[in-house]
Amino acid sequence: MTGAQEEQLKAGLGKAIEAVPGKSEQSLLVCLEQNCHLWLRGDNTQPVAYIEVAVYGNEQHAGYPTLNLLITRLYVNILHIAPERVYVRFIDIPAWGVAGIYINQ
Repeated sequence: MTGAQEEQLKAGLGKAIEAVPGKSEQSLLVCLEQNCHLWLRGDNTQPVAYIEVAVYGNEQHAGYPTLNLLITRLYVNILHIAPERVYVRFIDIPAWGVAGIYINQ
């Protein structure tokens, strides 16, 4: 990934998270890891993306189908990864801590 691609992904993810009610870039933490060795179906000759999306306070998964589509499009358009090679894992966060404050649903 180039610096420009990282910036595009970060900005796109900041907009995409708005598909989840009550979420915005203001509460978004993004980590982009490069040079991760991933094999899909025993093959690592083509690019693949594994994205984890952890969301607090959304047990009904509202907005996840749209968010999944938007994330996939970002990785296809920016990194040219085939859509069938973009995997998104959704994780429910039941409790959270930030700035020394514990937050529990």
